Amino acid sequence: MRAAIAALFVLIAASAIEPVRADPYRWCAQYGGFGGGGVESCYYVTLEQCRAAISGIGGWCRESGWYDGRPVSTDGASPRPRKRN
Repeated sequence: MRAAIAALFVLIAASAIEPVRADPYRWCAQYGGFGGGGVESCYYVTLEQCRAAISGIGGWCRESGWYDGRPVSTDGASPRPRKRN
């Protein structure tokens, strides 16, 4: 019985695993803070997007340490065609 439960657990865990995808966000905005603290936001694809985000509030842009330079693509599945009535 324990072996069956363990096998079921392994199957459930294996089905939940997804392939790792590259991070498409190359740039991070570093917002300054008082007392040495600050906030970082790494959701910018282009440097221009990052600069626009910090414009008027201060901060600087830097390259993300999570970005690996590989192109990001979907899993290849195309959406289903819509049924026409």
